[in-house]
Amino acid sequence: MAEDVLSQSEIDKLLSALSDGSVSAEEVKADEEQKKVKVYDFKRPDKFSKDQIRTLFMLHETFSRGLNTYLSTHLRTVVSVEVASVEQLTYQEFIQSLANPSVISVLAVPPLKGNIIVEVNTGIAFAFIDRVFGGEGKTAIKPRTLTEIEEAVMKRFMETTMEHFREAWSNVVQMNPSIEATESNPQFTQIVPPSDMVVIITIQMKIGEVEGMMNICIPYLVLEPIMSKLTTTFWVAASVTKDDDPEQIKILQRKIERTHVPFVVEMGEIHISINEFLTLGFGDVLQLDTGVKDELLCRVGKRAKFYCRPGVSGKKMAVQITRTIEEGDEGTDE
Repeated sequence: MAEDVLSQSEIDKLLSALSDGSVSAEEVKADEEQKKVKVYDFKRPDKFSKDQIRTLFMLHETFSRGLNTYLSTHLRTVVSVEVASVEQLTYQEFIQSLANPSVISVLAVPPLKGNIIVEVNTGIAFAFIDRVFGGEGKTAIKPRTLTEIEEAVMKRFMETTMEHFREAWSNVVQMNPSIEATESNPQFTQIVPPSDMVVIITIQMKIGEVEGMMNICIPYLVLEPIMSKLTTTFWVAASVTKDDDPEQIKILQRKIERTHVPFVVEMGEIHISINEFLTLGFGDVLQLDTGVKDELLCRVGKRAKFYCRPGVSGKKMAVQITRTIEEGDEGTDE
């Protein structure tokens, strides 16, 4: 059991009181022998241990990093997403803490039973919408309910967000989040009784110059079947074994196969002076360094990978790959 540590001033006062006789050694000994009482509120029992809270924090740090990457790429602006806190409250306290209106999504998370809530601050929502529609994201719109078009945009945002949420939780449980309802008034989202305990993950978000919060509310009843897995030891062990999982390798391979890369065929090159370039006009002809029977260079991205010959396929221009450029051949120096 941890013991209280006295400061030097407290020790001096105690010694002084003992020497004056105002406090007896027997009284001090009796106080030490008394059992220490820990205050416990039966209306708000702690359902989550410190280790489970720490695990939830780490899980959603992974989620925040994935969401940060997505928003930065999608919005092409400076974005910051990080976990601010993880705490347990009653559901009523959570609902009372939300602003009205808010952008609230009620989600199903099978195979887990029950629903969770993802709430996004209206300031962040309008900044995201403004940026998607081509604005600078510096919205000064007063809090209001979303229009049908804005709801459709935020629904797509939430669907992508849930993909990152699913990936972050994949080490613990393979869930498939889906949107069941959207609300603007927190009072209309009663997913559990008011006195039930929930865990609230508060995520600090910044899009451009606009700051706001995203709150994820997960009831204890939803997590109860997997509480034994919400430990740091289990989460770290699952993360290590996941790296060698054949299924994860297949998923990664499918993602790579769907990746789009530029494929460019170079017809040839010509080097001219600046003076010649400035005198070019309509109808001028530039002779390239390739002949009719020469092979053309193919680049994947910026790297030369193939040689080919030009031709047609049906009514479209095409090329036929003649050979592959191995590492170390010309054109691969870059």
